Amino acid sequence: MFGLGAPELIIVLVIVLVIFGPSRLPEIGRAIGSGIRELKQASQEVEEVTQIEEDEEPEKAEEDLN
Repeated sequence: MFGLGAPELIIVLVIVLVIFGPSRLPEIGRAIGSGIRELKQASQEVEEVTQIEEDEEPEKAEEDLN
C-alpha cells in the first residue's frame, strides 16, 4: 500500500509505543478503528447517493423532453 514492509511497521509501532506509552495504545487503536469505520460508512453513503443520482438522470431527461 505505502511500500511499508514488516520491518518498517515494527519500527513505527515501537516509536508510537515510546511516544504514547503502553497505557494509551488501546485508546489510540480504538480511535483509529472507529475513524476507519466511519470513513468506510461515509464512502458507502457517497456511492449510494451517486448511484441514485445516476439512476434518476434518465428520468429527468425524459421529463425535460415532455
